Amino acid sequence: MLKTDETRDRLLAAALDHVPFDGWGDKALMTAAEEIGIGADAARRAFPRGASSLIEYHSAWADQRMLDNLDEAALKDLGVRQRVSKAVRNRLEQNDSSREAIRAAVGYLAMPQNGLLSLKCLYRTVDAVWFAIGDKSLDFNFYSKRAILAGAYSATLLYWLDDQSEDHADSWAFLDRRLNDVVRIGRASGNLGNNLQRIVPSVGLLARLSKGELGRNFDFLRTRPPRPSGS
Repeated sequence: MLKTDETRDRLLAAALDHVPFDGWGDKALMTAAEEIGIGADAARRAFPRGASSLIEYHSAWADQRMLDNLDEAALKDLGVRQRVSKAVRNRLEQNDSSREAIRAAVGYLAMPQNGLLSLKCLYRTVDAVWFAIGDKSLDFNFYSKRAILAGAYSATLLYWLDDQSEDHADSWAFLDRRLNDVVRIGRASGNLGNNLQRIVPSVGLLARLSKGELGRNFDFLRTRPPRPSGS
């Protein structure tokens, strides 16, 4: 689990304004530190891996904001697809002012050397969505649900980044279409747990990762997203 504190929260908030121009790295971090009166050494201790630390923290921070902002009472009478849609939409809407920073993060995570970090962030987000809507599955569907949502969420995120429609209406329609596809796959498969590995190969990977077969680097698969201070 990521260690969180007020210093990281303040540095991230200040850095987000500079990331679109300076990227997710030392320049944006140092500019943010100077603005809020934090020393350079303290800033680097807060984010020791530079861009990687900043991006991972921002993703966890956004996950927690989604969890905090969702109205459980409003979700209670909705179906699963509608609840997932609400959660994903909330996750994206609350980051609307940071779209260019997120675009830069997507580019950074797309580089081959950042594959593990990309998987960490994506897994934590889809796990947070299912957790937020009250999913309590513990069997193979635990992995299959996260794998199929990972595909729908990733596609919607990329669509949303370039969406110029009013209130991003096109993005939400796109999201609903992707989630409808997920529902159809589940119905067509009959036994989702037994058949999904050939539909979404990453399900098997997620299952192996959570069992520790690929090493302790994947302990994030057994944790919930952290709660940044002040959220």
